[in-house]
Amino acid sequence: MASRRALLIRAAALAGAALAPAGWTRAFAQARLADYPFGLGVASGDPLPDGVVLWTRLATDPKAMDGGMTPAPVEVAWEIAEDEQLSRGVRRGRALAAAEAGHSVHVEVAGLKPDRDYWYRFTAGGHATPVARTRTAPEPQADVRRLRIAYGSCQKWEAGYYPALAHLAADHPDLVLFLGDYIYEKAASKGDVARLHPPEAADDLASYRHRYAWYKADADLQAAHAAAPWMVMWDDHEVSNDYGDDQDRSNPPPAQFLKRRAAAYQAYWENMPLRRTALPAGPDMHLYRALDWGRLARLAVIDDRQYRAHRACDADPDSKLIPAACPERFEPGRTMLGRPQEDWLAQELRGSTARWNLLGQQTLMGPLDTPDGQVSNDGWDGYVATRRRILETWRDHKVANPVVLGGDVHAFFAGDMSVEPGGPPVASEFVGGSISSLGMDAATMAAVLAANPRLAMGDGETRGYGLVDLTPDACAVTFRAVASALEPVSPIRDLARFVVENGQAGLKRA
Repeated sequence: MASRRALLIRAAALAGAALAPAGWTRAFAQARLADYPFGLGVASGDPLPDGVVLWTRLATDPKAMDGGMTPAPVEVAWEIAEDEQLSRGVRRGRALAAAEAGHSVHVEVAGLKPDRDYWYRFTAGGHATPVARTRTAPEPQADVRRLRIAYGSCQKWEAGYYPALAHLAADHPDLVLFLGDYIYEKAASKGDVARLHPPEAADDLASYRHRYAWYKADADLQAAHAAAPWMVMWDDHEVSNDYGDDQDRSNPPPAQFLKRRAAAYQAYWENMPLRRTALPAGPDMHLYRALDWGRLARLAVIDDRQYRAHRACDADPDSKLIPAACPERFEPGRTMLGRPQEDWLAQELRGSTARWNLLGQQTLMGPLDTPDGQVSNDGWDGYVATRRRILETWRDHKVANPVVLGGDVHAFFAGDMSVEPGGPPVASEFVGGSISSLGMDAATMAAVLAANPRLAMGDGETRGYGLVDLTPDACAVTFRAVASALEPVSPIRDLARFVVENGQAGLKRA
């Protein structure tokens, strides 16, 4: 019997085998499936100038623990074309959806033209997916005049619905950046919630797969995936609340936790449009990477969970708030990213010739004090030296127009960051709210803003996402807010709009 790794490699090889489109009419030799197998939708991701990843995962019953699938592998056909009717096909092929990979398919399509839209679909067992849109990145030195990125995070199923994602799809982005908490891992709540997810906690491969299937069956989430290619990064709830490296809040033995982390990372890879380079090896998964959009923008996306040092001043493991005077959090050797990733990021920043240099990371990057003088040891305030090193790199190497995009904190925030408190701005940051997860009330937010004058805006009561429109002259960021995530359908409005002008550090209200 083939090993799990051998089956995964075979599936990847089949997924990557593009066949010449001219005259290609070979029928697939496979049995017809009685039930529709594409209950989790389709997705694309990690675009390059000549290609993109196409993804699907087979499930005839997303609410069943096994997705309604048998252990047998299923052959899946895919095609990609230059038009929505798929009449101008350019590539097609076959992939193997194996149980060992959660019946997921990752097709790395190559040979496409740069900076243009494509449309694709999958078929299996006599069934076809709806046609979805993707696009390729421009050539690295192309003179690109615009880029639209929609970004979001934190879509807790129990907290609400996903009307924000329906509107995100309608905004026609070139790229979607998702910054973590795609799922929430805990057992079902016993209180009043908008909708229930499975009762068990996700803590092994089967239950993580089940949780993803539950989320991915949502029609609005599927629509957002079908609208544009995604670039994804996890936060903590894809594994366990507030985890970092080999520990989480419940402090299990490290070996026990790493076993759980390995299962969570495998499920994450199975359910995201990621390349083979991200295929995990046990509890390790290389996910940080960068994307160039011509000469207009470089987007670096970093992993601040997998490699971080243990929490600072962690006397109370049930609380992430620590005194701002905690000396440990200032230690130069503490790192939130791990030194190899820090060195990689510094090289990406120093070597960039892009007009705009975006940093996608999971949370609020700049300092945040509570009104009573505490900070969180789960975010950048627990790793002050790492943040300072990045800020100094931006400043000392005169990196053009650094802008930080974030999530995690279930709130919209906009503010500037400086190397020294009260110093000149080096970068601006924009946290794009949450898709459904609940945040702080207005009174609490008012107190937080009063304690943090560097922040120009904060809103924790409103759900939504961020929209970035880049041109050579400006970076415009719009916070998009739904009226209510407690309703499946909800209108949307612009909550706030900011602009960073080329060559002028610091945000302005637009």
